[in-house]
Amino acid sequence: MNYWLIKSEPDTYAWSDLERDKKTTWDGVRNFLARNNLKAMKKGDMALFYHSMSDKAIVGVAKVVKEAYADPKDNNWVAVDVAPVRKLKNAVTLAQIKADKRFTHMVLVKSSRLSVQPVKAEEFDWIMALGD
Repeated sequence: MNYWLIKSEPDTYAWSDLERDKKTTWDGVRNFLARNNLKAMKKGDMALFYHSMSDKAIVGVAKVVKEAYADPKDNNWVAVDVAPVRKLKNAVTLAQIKADKRFTHMVLVKSSRLSVQPVKAEEFDWIMALGD
């Protein structure tokens, strides 16, 4: 299993929207590196759900339920389907992550603008511990 972080502006698509919808198409990604990360996702992989812009926090955990396929809005790009697993009891903020030396090499810290990024297993576990 692999671990990922997916970002969304809460005004565009929030964690509460994913909980309500039970599943969504993660589309609209228009960055080549992020697209390659979408292509690498496998069914069953876990993804940290990050509210960008205003909140700047990881708020939940989603699961990849359908692997990469043509983005319905533009066949030159790809999408995956994700479903909610659970909301974190405590949102884990970007400030918390940056202040914790364990996350020095996390992609979120080094390349915070990337909308779909890999997460190491130990980083995922540390986030989960902070979120509980």
